[in-house]
Amino acid sequence: MAKENGRGPARRASDRGRLGRLTRERVLTAALALVDREGLSALSMRRLGTELGVEAMALYRYAASKDSLLDGLVEALYLELEERLAADADEDPDWRAGLHRIARATYAVCLTHPQAVPLIATRLLAVPLAQRPAAVLRDHERVLTLLRGAGFDEAAAADVFRAFTAWLLGYVSVELRPVVDNPDETDPAFRLGLHRLSAKELPVLRQTAAALAERGGPEGLAAGLDALLDGFSSRLSAASG
Repeated sequence: MAKENGRGPARRASDRGRLGRLTRERVLTAALALVDREGLSALSMRRLGTELGVEAMALYRYAASKDSLLDGLVEALYLELEERLAADADEDPDWRAGLHRIARATYAVCLTHPQAVPLIATRLLAVPLAQRPAAVLRDHERVLTLLRGAGFDEAAAADVFRAFTAWLLGYVSVELRPVVDNPDETDPAFRLGLHRLSAKELPVLRQTAAALAERGGPEGLAAGLDALLDGFSSRLSAASG
């Protein structure tokens, strides 16, 4: 019931915008599109309301606070991950192949929405396990199910889960870290801003900067993941032997 004030019943903000009546999916889709275009700093309830053609107050029925909206963006990223995995018909029951499949799909989602990627770290650092979005919890379950099905006990599965998550999100963070200083420059040295780096104090960094500017891509992701999983494969073989 609308709260009353001295001038009569308070008006309920309409949730019918230029695209029709709002839904949580529509709100999150619009929020993610805004962040994709203009970055996280552009996201506010007022701005999102303008995008959808409704008053900001109408959005609080679908996201109770700014933090809730940010958690919703994390949810949207993981829902897209689920869609990509569902579209991949080459699912392999082998646990290593399964982890590679999840890693490739996560990498693709992150490169599609680079402006929103920082939320995966910041919001999951702030939100306890049981309060994370359902799509995030399903991702955790997916990885752990692969590991337990392969024969890892609870402690070992937790070790692999932590290592896999750290490598995947760490790799994506390095891939998306800006390196180019001036994209309008055609000269590689000025494009990378090497003149800003001391040749005396940072000689190796200057020499390696061009290589750092190139992304490792899914191939680098896979190579590092294999190197990581080799140790756990040996551990699993030893435990089962």
